[in-house]
Amino acid sequence: MGNIERISGPLVVANGMTGTKMYDVVKVGDAKLIGEIIQLKKDRAVIQVYEDTTGLKPGEAVVSTGEPLSVELGPGVLGNIYDGIQRPLEILEAKSGAFIGKGLTADAVSRSKKWKFVAEKGVKNGANVKQGQIIGHVQETEFLKHYIMVPAGVDGKISGLKDGTFKVDDRIATVEKGGKKTEITMLQKRSVRRANPFTRKFRTEEPLITGQRVIDMLFPIAKGGTAAAPGPFGSGKTVIQHQLAKWSDADIIIYVGCGERGNEMTEVLEEFPHLKDPKTGRPLIERTTLIANTSNMPVAAREASIYTGITMAEYFRDMGYSVAILADSTSRWAEAMREISARLEEMPGEEGYPAYLPKRLAEYYERSGKVESLGGKVGSITIVGAVSPAGGDLSEPVSQGTLRVVKTFWSLDASLAYARHFPSINWLTSYSLYGPDLEPWYVKNYGEEFISNKDEVMKILQKESELKDIVQLVGAEALPDEERLVLEIGRMLREDFLRQSAFDEIDAYTSMKKQIFMISTILHFRKMAQEAIKVGVNVDKIGKLKVRESISRMKETKEDDVARADARIKSEIDSEFNALLKEYRQGEVE
Repeated sequence: MGNIERISGPLVVANGMTGTKMYDVVKVGDAKLIGEIIQLKKDRAVIQVYEDTTGLKPGEAVVSTGEPLSVELGPGVLGNIYDGIQRPLEILEAKSGAFIGKGLTADAVSRSKKWKFVAEKGVKNGANVKQGQIIGHVQETEFLKHYIMVPAGVDGKISGLKDGTFKVDDRIATVEKGGKKTEITMLQKRSVRRANPFTRKFRTEEPLITGQRVIDMLFPIAKGGTAAAPGPFGSGKTVIQHQLAKWSDADIIIYVGCGERGNEMTEVLEEFPHLKDPKTGRPLIERTTLIANTSNMPVAAREASIYTGITMAEYFRDMGYSVAILADSTSRWAEAMREISARLEEMPGEEGYPAYLPKRLAEYYERSGKVESLGGKVGSITIVGAVSPAGGDLSEPVSQGTLRVVKTFWSLDASLAYARHFPSINWLTSYSLYGPDLEPWYVKNYGEEFISNKDEVMKILQKESELKDIVQLVGAEALPDEERLVLEIGRMLREDFLRQSAFDEIDAYTSMKKQIFMISTILHFRKMAQEAIKVGVNVDKIGKLKVRESISRMKETKEDDVARADARIKSEIDSEFNALLKEYRQGEVE
């Protein structure tokens, strides 16, 4: 036990802390505020407090728990809404109202609810088990099994394993080694600062399908990959994160609202419980965990929220699930580190951020990947981090530190957002380095044509951009018809394919089947138009064809009608171009 010596915002200095360790969790003051030791010097400890320190006084007691900052993991984590240090917000609201009371805590996982546990058939009493091994499961939702694993660092001979209905802290088995017995429950605790070990890491060879056309077709992210979505205020970072949470084909979603505005987080909290999961037809919240740490909440807890989320993700990854963790935004996390660093009087780095910022960013994103867990299951963690550079300046430290470690870059463009083009991902400045790794998967599932169509689309968009500069000088009429056609097809790709409404029931999500139909239709129109121009048809007449309206309405096609729409629109293209060519030839004869 020690005593408070000095208080500086969320930072508290305590003396008499002999015997404590770095990153121990402590209870600070009479209110027992939760804090974490981040610096030790002789018997003095510097503590970052995860709650408002208003009212604390020098001399009040500081008590160490002797444990690092950890999260509770077990059946019941999914569907919950936590703060940055995994306090369940709905329970805290019931206890203290709209504002969390000081020192108020609650169990992150319910101790009263009972779950039906089914022991793994291949695990017999008397057999040896190892850390991470699956010994049974709970059917947490209709479509998701929650596997119960032997905790890390525990191995030996198992006994007492049986089916039954238990609370999460009831003993379900005992593991004995060298005379030492360890009781196994359905509840685990994991330190958030340390990555959970695994057996091996694999190459990422399968894309995370998001239903967002500009991502899936042009700038894909792999399952187990990393992506950054930097952009200025109003460019749509949060909406993209919401879309990925709703529609990506990950098994589990962890959404971390780190330092975001309260009204944006409120929308998420109100919307998610009512969203229908397109994979199961059940509420989407059943396979989602939300971590809410808004900008008006304590800054130290904001720094911890990112680690809380990734530790939860590793837990489900170890069960063999594909997990997507969406952090909005890592800039606010970095700002929290900067504030704590300044109060510690550390030597500042660029723009006042701590010198270890790039290391922390790399450590966080390196916890992604497709791995074989200690229990033999293969799972993945995909990390998507939104970045909020001041004024959209991508040369600032957080953006640059992030770009050095991620392999997918979705560059959000304010000019596109102001033109009401969403998602506002700039196709000329974005990139994905997963292309070569994912190509075999695309070829196997969608054929060689998918890759060639993707390459053709990028060439057209780049050529269109080059021609726009010329058009501003001399006007479109000065260009030859072949180049004017490039402008027309580029506009079709931008408006009819890349632009996508997050609020339209049909357009919010586009399957790969529908994406391929849309692209192949536009490219078929281009092919027919090129042939018509070669024989002398004016490009203005091509732009006035009625089938253009059908193409522009492709995004309104329901998924069940894609095959019929594909045949119908391509037939319309063929017949209208044939009629146009016939009309042109008759005019030549006359």
